[in-house]
Parts: sequence; C-alpha cells; structure tokens
Amino acid sequence: MGIGDKAKHAAEEAAGKIKEGAGKASDDEQLQAEGEADQSKANLKQAGDDVRDAFRK
Repeated sequence: MGIGDKAKHAAEEAAGKIKEGAGKASDDEQLQAEGEADQSKANLKQAGDDVRDAFRK
C-alpha cells in the first residue's frame, strides 16, 4: 500500500472526527453519526493497509 493511500485514509479519519465534533457542537445527531461512520470506514481501510503490508514482508 502506498504512502498516498495511508495519508488519504488518515485524512478521512480526521474529517470524520471533525464532522463528529461539529455534530456534537450543533446538537445534530445525524451529523455526529455520519462522522463516527466515516471514522469507522477509515479505520477499517487502515487495518486493511496494515494487513497488506504484513503480507508483503
């Protein structure tokens, strides 16, 4: 997995955290849930990156 993909997935996680925080601040439960879901997706992608890297070694 390339460095670019890892950075992209980390950026997706950060965007999810921002979205979650905005949802909490504005009392918007849907926005907060979307941010949490975005973070989960990004974490899953990062785990997949780690697995692929482990098999390449």
